[in-house]
Amino acid sequence: MAKMMGAILPGNSTVELKEFDIPKPGHGQVLVKTKATTICGSDIRCIYREHLGKGPEGYTPGMVAGHEPCGIIVEEGEGLKRFKKGDRVIIYHISGCGVCNDCRRGYYISCSSPHRAAYGWQRNGGMAPYILADEKDLIALPDELTYKDGAQVACGFGTVYEAIEKVGVCGNDAVLVVGLGPVGLAALMLAKAMGANKLIGVETNDYRIELTKKLGLADHIIKAGPDALNQILALTGGHGVERAFDASASDPGRQLAIRATREWGKMAMVGEGGTVTFNPSPDIIHGQKTIYGSWVTSLWRMEELVERLVRWNIHPEDLITDEYELEKAGEAYALMEGGHCGKVAVVFGDQNEK
Repeated sequence: MAKMMGAILPGNSTVELKEFDIPKPGHGQVLVKTKATTICGSDIRCIYREHLGKGPEGYTPGMVAGHEPCGIIVEEGEGLKRFKKGDRVIIYHISGCGVCNDCRRGYYISCSSPHRAAYGWQRNGGMAPYILADEKDLIALPDELTYKDGAQVACGFGTVYEAIEKVGVCGNDAVLVVGLGPVGLAALMLAKAMGANKLIGVETNDYRIELTKKLGLADHIIKAGPDALNQILALTGGHGVERAFDASASDPGRQLAIRATREWGKMAMVGEGGTVTFNPSPDIIHGQKTIYGSWVTSLWRMEELVERLVRWNIHPEDLITDEYELEKAGEAYALMEGGHCGKVAVVFGDQNEK
């Protein structure tokens, strides 16, 4: 069989390149030629530094990493129903069993079956030139979007879009985003497209503050600290924001998002891990506030997001600050771990290939 190199994550803050067979698609499967794969914060937190999680949340040592891939179908297996060779596709990064209640809703992310397998976690992912994918896991990538756009839809933008749809964002709303890493920046970009009338960002990292300013995604950017809440209240007439999103995964960040939400407002937590401490009565009950937890998104909503990205003429790839070839994947992961970057991508070949 033909061979390819793929990046694996040993769990000690290093990357290793290992030789793999280029797979052959079986029934209901396709072989995707990878064009771009971006690095997610959960790759760093749960796999790159050390292998955390068990079962469906655990990384299988030796698997090709990368759960945010995008590419073009180059070989068909038997029994395909929709997609074909030459189609540009995003791979939804969880391959669910397909028959449980969550999968029937399109939320493969919540599948609890032992048959559930995530690309880049329990089955080979996008840090290699080719990916074996199930047809049911594919999302069509329109010509108007680049492969680097599509790679980010596969997780980061899909996660944010799900949360935004849960809480609802419109032109009536002042929106707060706490944590301006790639997920927080995606939240600002989408909320802006939906017409939010005031966008406020909070961040500790000076690089990311400057990046947010450069991208022009927020009306106001506040350096996290003891006075952040007072500054947000001052910007909103003392009321707070109608909608808030925490992408910081930190206790202080989550507290701020809750307390900066006005009466009858809604906030969502999308940052993974960490803890939160708040006082139910003064922080949420007396203010009639609603807190949502939101974990990735569904297949149908991801398709809807792709359509709307085209309609709004916005490009997730604008958040990519650094690109590497596979041979330098170690540098890519190290940069992402350090946090002095926006989104980091590993790219393969001609990005204009159709």
